[in-house]
Amino acid sequence: MSLEEKLKKLSEMREVARLGGGADRVEAQHKKGKLTARERLEILLDKNSFEEFDMFVTHRTSDFGLDDKKILGDGVVTGCGTIEGRQVFVFSQDFTVFGGSLSQAHAEKICKIMDMAMKVGAPVIGLNDSGGARIQEGVVSLGGYADIFLRNTLASGVIPQFSVILGPCAGGAVYSPAITDFILMVKNTSYMFVTGPNVVKTVTHEVVTSEELGGAVVHASKSGVAHFACENEAEALTTLRKLLSYIPQNNLEDPPFVETNDPFDREDEALNTIVPDNPNKSYDIKDVIHHIVDNGEFLEIQPDFAANIVIGFARLGGRSLGIIANQPAVLAGVLDIASSNKAARFIRFCDAFNIPLLTFEDVPGFLPGVDQEHGGIIKNGAKLLYAYCEATVPKVTVITRKAYGGAYDVMNSKHVRGDMNYGWPTAEIAVMGPKGAVEIIFKKEIEKAKDPETELTKKTDEYREKFANPFIAAAYGYLDDIIEPKTTRPRLIRAFQMLETKKDQNPPKKHGNIPL
Repeated sequence: MSLEEKLKKLSEMREVARLGGGADRVEAQHKKGKLTARERLEILLDKNSFEEFDMFVTHRTSDFGLDDKKILGDGVVTGCGTIEGRQVFVFSQDFTVFGGSLSQAHAEKICKIMDMAMKVGAPVIGLNDSGGARIQEGVVSLGGYADIFLRNTLASGVIPQFSVILGPCAGGAVYSPAITDFILMVKNTSYMFVTGPNVVKTVTHEVVTSEELGGAVVHASKSGVAHFACENEAEALTTLRKLLSYIPQNNLEDPPFVETNDPFDREDEALNTIVPDNPNKSYDIKDVIHHIVDNGEFLEIQPDFAANIVIGFARLGGRSLGIIANQPAVLAGVLDIASSNKAARFIRFCDAFNIPLLTFEDVPGFLPGVDQEHGGIIKNGAKLLYAYCEATVPKVTVITRKAYGGAYDVMNSKHVRGDMNYGWPTAEIAVMGPKGAVEIIFKKEIEKAKDPETELTKKTDEYREKFANPFIAAAYGYLDDIIEPKTTRPRLIRAFQMLETKKDQNPPKKHGNIPL
């Protein structure tokens, strides 16, 4: 066979591989409102940047008639490409080939790109659309999942890992995305669960749809498994591109710096009136964030889960930051089990990848109640405390209003290695709220008073004047400065510039024992 004939055969085989499961199955994929594995990569990656690996890999199973059903690529497209010019490694499962089911060969292809990503220090992105383990292969398929899980675990904190769920993801398949750093789902076409509706019905007699059990909205609002619930696949993939822009390639690099035309010394008068004079009135902490960060751009993570705390990425003076903020507009910004978990995991991600932390604090304490105590608010709240204590990246806090009780300590106080801690004049730092404190301290005096209600109000006002302000904390050095709200942006930019060369470390150890 001449070279020309061999090249012709190579071209023909490439065309066959690109067809996946064939035109009929591609059409069926499109009818479900889903893109093919390769169409997804075209949206995700920079144009003409994709380098494919293992296009000609096929499974090795001869049982159950599979020996004459070999399709090139074996249900997953793997390789590397670029996003905004930065290298990433990707796998995109192809539902048109054996329902995207994972075989031994399929798993080996995924493991290969994960190993390469670790060696070169680049993010891994998984586009998941799979019916699960390939039943005909038995234990080698299960072993393939475990091979992937191990690599996810070893890569954690070394290279960023992202999972985009674009179809079914069930059984053992869910645990790889669960270990990755961020999960993006698509409403009405993607779902995740350990056991599906049929098994649930058999075991617990509950009747539930796939969407109700493990759809994007459920995981983005109730379980907290998903970080984004997107309207369609294109939105999910473009959101991932934006998310990556804030994150470094690996744990040895700094996040990308992006030039901004937003003046470093910009002051914003609106910040001076954003916190109500009445301490019982709410406001939206996201308004504070938008007024301060570069061009008002803030990429919120998990906006629909545990909304009493806000997390996400923004830039200040071109530098990428992770932001954690109590949300007075939801449950008064109180800390509970869900919000503690949400914030703790985000803080640990940022710390692992050298992303400085900015905290906006307005917290009345931890949520009381039987459900919270029995659900483990003690150990879950401790996760947030642990995450802040452990983090060695630059950490800056702005107390906008309430900082009460143990929640004051937890939210990146000076005592847990906060680098720069600022208070607005509206800040109230105390063991508890003025009314509650007065009811304890002056209990007998109030009871004996002719008009207990008037006496309570009087004592509360006196306590607030004396203790519920930032000046006592500043006198002890627990606040580095009390700043006018409108100057917050330039003060924060200067603080993070000063901290750019910060070096801090934890005692030598294998790893800590976070209260899981």
